[in-house]
Amino acid sequence: MSRDKKKKSSLISHGIAAQNRKARFDYKVMEEIEAGIQLIGPEVKSLRSGRAALAEAWAGERDGEMWLFNCYIPEWQAGSFMAKFEPRRPRKLLLHKKQVSTLAGSIAREGITLVPLDIHFNDRGMAKVTLGLAEGKQAHDKRASIAARDWQRDKARIMRNKGGE
Repeated sequence: MSRDKKKKSSLISHGIAAQNRKARFDYKVMEEIEAGIQLIGPEVKSLRSGRAALAEAWAGERDGEMWLFNCYIPEWQAGSFMAKFEPRRPRKLLLHKKQVSTLAGSIAREGITLVPLDIHFNDRGMAKVTLGLAEGKQAHDKRASIAARDWQRDKARIMRNKGGE
């Protein structure tokens, strides 16, 4: 069997496994931090299948450590009864103590929140979460974002049509 005919695995070895697309619309991200995430084996396999959801997830401090709350990673279907886990359990974020204290101080300020932007696998195959230190957008800021996005789309359409003539 040639290499071209081999069935390619649908599991993600590196790249984005889950993304919170609405986060950049709802929040103004001021700074991005990459953190490790403590997972168990079946959670990693489930993440590699690309079925996780970050839409309702948030990060916060508990007992001097940073945690990822409400992140949905579905149970791995091919696993045995030993591989069962809670899909929305809190997951510990792996950060240096200095980073934790800096982030905890930033979160303590009013209006600042820690939003998970994506979960990805780095070049070494380790699961990482990108956190955004963000502040919520007002309704008028969201309208400005929509207008800018529409203008970029229209501009691209105009340039594409001009090039085709």
